Amino acid sequence: MIIAIHQPQYLPWLGYFDKIERADAFVFLDTVQFKKNEFQNRNRIKGTNGGQWLTVPVLQRHGQRINEVAINNTDKWRKKHITAVTSCYGKAPFFGEYFGAFEELLSRPWEGLSSLNMETVRLIASILKIETIFYTASELGDFLEDRDGRLVGIVKELGGDTYLAGAGGREYMDTSVYADSGIEVVFQDFKHPVYPQLFGEFVPYLSVVDLLFNVGGSSLDYIRGNI
Repeated sequence: MIIAIHQPQYLPWLGYFDKIERADAFVFLDTVQFKKNEFQNRNRIKGTNGGQWLTVPVLQRHGQRINEVAINNTDKWRKKHITAVTSCYGKAPFFGEYFGAFEELLSRPWEGLSSLNMETVRLIASILKIETIFYTASELGDFLEDRDGRLVGIVKELGGDTYLAGAGGREYMDTSVYADSGIEVVFQDFKHPVYPQLFGEFVPYLSVVDLLFNVGGSSLDYIRGNI
């Protein structure tokens, strides 16, 4: 059983969904420290001037875990994001097919960042027809605080025998810790596809919504590298 684990991100990029799709189970790692202005509360879409950020404003104290971070709803961020997505993708081929689901989700009265991110990922995975089972680390129990020990504990809790790690894990993971627990480590090898976009030259590493609005039902084939 292949387990993938990652922090819940806002409107993640294609590689995030490649990792989900390659796993039997995916765990939202919501119990680690929040890092502001990374991809936990923002991501990029493409407009007439290239990539632009969509940022969820947060009320955050140093050292808070992701599942403790509140959204700053005094900022009209939901309306801003809906307006920005409409401006960027209103003329995209599949905008009309998928926008309603995003508008409904963003219009809900979200209080916690982690809840917003996880529900957004689940929605997109459903649209992509990814059947991976989702879990949340904070609901699975308490695990060791060190990086590798925590991940080993989660994999074992779910009965996994293989951990699917991001490519960057090669630089910091101690794979012997996993081997000692009978867990095989496989590193993700995602090749970013080139696909039809609006507004000129292709821009990679955007939110998956860019792919979805532009190629629709073929999105997962692009992520898998079949196109």
